[in-house]
Amino acid sequence: MSLSDDPGTQGAATVAEALPVFRLQNATKRFGGVTAVEDVDFDLRPGEVHALVGENGAGKSTLMKIVHGLYTPDEGTLEVGGEAVEFSSPRDAEGAGIAMIPQELDLFPELSITENLFVGRHRPRTRWGTLDQAAMRAEARERLRSLGVDLNVTTSVKGLSAANQQIVAIARALVGEAKAVVMDEPTASLTDREVQQLFRIISDLTSGGVGVVYISHRLEEIFTISDRTTVLRDGRHIITAPASELDAEKLVNLMVGRPLNELFTRSPHSPGEVALEVRGLSRAGEFEDVDLVLRRSEIVGLSGLVGAGRSELAQSIFGIRSPESGEIRIDGADVQIRSPQAAMERGIFYVPEERRSQGLILPFSIKNNITLSILDRIARFGFLPRSERQTADRFAKELSIRGAKVSDPVSRLSGGNQQKVVLAKSLAREPSILLLDEPTRGIDVGAKSEIYRLIDDLAKKGKAILLISSELEEVLSMSDRVVVMREGRITGEFGRGEANQQVVMTAATGGKNRPAPELRGNEASEDE
Repeated sequence: MSLSDDPGTQGAATVAEALPVFRLQNATKRFGGVTAVEDVDFDLRPGEVHALVGENGAGKSTLMKIVHGLYTPDEGTLEVGGEAVEFSSPRDAEGAGIAMIPQELDLFPELSITENLFVGRHRPRTRWGTLDQAAMRAEARERLRSLGVDLNVTTSVKGLSAANQQIVAIARALVGEAKAVVMDEPTASLTDREVQQLFRIISDLTSGGVGVVYISHRLEEIFTISDRTTVLRDGRHIITAPASELDAEKLVNLMVGRPLNELFTRSPHSPGEVALEVRGLSRAGEFEDVDLVLRRSEIVGLSGLVGAGRSELAQSIFGIRSPESGEIRIDGADVQIRSPQAAMERGIFYVPEERRSQGLILPFSIKNNITLSILDRIARFGFLPRSERQTADRFAKELSIRGAKVSDPVSRLSGGNQQKVVLAKSLAREPSILLLDEPTRGIDVGAKSEIYRLIDDLAKKGKAILLISSELEEVLSMSDRVVVMREGRITGEFGRGEANQQVVMTAATGGKNRPAPELRGNEASEDE
């Protein structure tokens, strides 16, 4: 999808010779005594995709917020079209043709597509001075069609899929005649089919001369779509290079300062007694006749394509959903689990896939989130004692939760540290069985390494762990056994010595060497 796989071709040479859309030189930004970025150079050329990668806290978002006028650099200069500029707001940046699409889209859900496209933009008026609604709707339709989609522009944004909301955000940038579009984790909520649609749109944009800054933790996307890649680490510029000169191992090494094969932590485990046994579990339209066994001190990886029924199975074991038939046994005894509270009382805890919407209450403090699962144990006469703070402090220390005090809102934390808070909430309950649903999705490689170490430690302490993951390398590297689901059924089970990419993907897709479009490979950060 990049403009050229060979940086020596004529097309790439033309891009290289063009005057940059914008250029940051020697940019430094401090917050109090903390230096977020230091002496960083970055530029974007017309018609290229320039990937920006790094761990949480590396400075990616800070750097682009300088470009977009949210922050003013303490040192350094910004040029747009060869002219020095100083932005005091995003409106200044957008007036100069620089748009930014954040990971959490800044759309207005209750407004229509047309209204979202023109908020804060010049809006056409009739000769009587009133808003020309027909002209606005016509331009909205034209902008969307130029992106290859045909939506009802009077529809409210809240009714759109994540992919179509992303397209509306891009169309909004085009209404502002953007010459540069910064996309921050644009595929975080998209399926692979929707990702391919986004890539086509980005290709159309760059063919029209628009430059795109692409911030992502998904390494395979970086190599698919980018022309150049810049790596930041600890707020400093490490390298800018053609994407064709990098590979996953080299890129991870540049990002975190250590090789890719050192990211996974896995000690020898000796699986013990059966902790959880599921027999013939079924729920119409989601999964059918599922048998599953988890033993103490064992990590079982549950792999499969998106829609295979993995999350639905875990949620049924945890009491969020009600299975229609089958048995669940804990420590050999039949149990009835009709609610999450009942599951927690039996020693089961589920860490959900969507941590921000399902695992955390973002306005609440870190300590409030950690102790949510044990309020029934620590509350006295409606009041929370000092032990709440002590519990939060203990888990913050044990899990290395960094970036804020435990009394601060959990929303202030990076994605990796937010995930640690979700895990702390589960561990505060002292479960014996952990159901982890995509526990490293959307966090950087450094934070992933810490989560892997934590999962390994939990297994060594006798926990039975179900690891649901769409990252094949993660499943293969961390699991003692790998179970595969396809279309709601178990289609394969492999011991550690048997599991490899080919057999797992064959079981997941139902045929040899067939692509698994929703089964992701290497991934590397979420928002800073």
